[in-house]
Amino acid sequence: MRKYIVLLVVILFVLAVAPASAERKPIKPGEKDKCPVCGMFVAKYPDMIAEVIFRDGSYAVFDGCKDMFRYYFDMKNYNPSKTVRDIDSIYVTEYYNLTFIDGRKAYYVVGGDVLGPMGRELIPFLKTDDASAFRKDHGGEILRFGEITKAVIKGLE
Repeated sequence: MRKYIVLLVVILFVLAVAPASAERKPIKPGEKDKCPVCGMFVAKYPDMIAEVIFRDGSYAVFDGCKDMFRYYFDMKNYNPSKTVRDIDSIYVTEYYNLTFIDGRKAYYVVGGDVLGPMGRELIPFLKTDDASAFRKDHGGEILRFGEITKAVIKGLE
């Protein structure tokens, strides 16, 4: 019986101190928040904001998804104290309704004719139907988070 009580106490302790994964809410960038990739002030571009929120509560905000992916693929350069495993949440601004959506679940139109603050951009959508309608009007291809590679991002430069 004592073994079970100790096990229960350990489980409750771990649950109490462990950060809630993927439950961090998106943050609203302040006037002084800069994109760590390009140095632009992010709040000036609310229609394109992307963000990475880490388990420890720290975050990085971006003027668009392209710079967010650059950061994601090269965190050793941009934030040497963090790794991809430290990421709790990724949010991107959905193109049509301008709300934050889970960046890992989004549909991205890549290579279309709509530009962001830094030129060619990935345009995120919550629904595949919206991404398809956008693609029909603006060109490009639809990719999921895991299909976006360094080569895709380099192709947008």
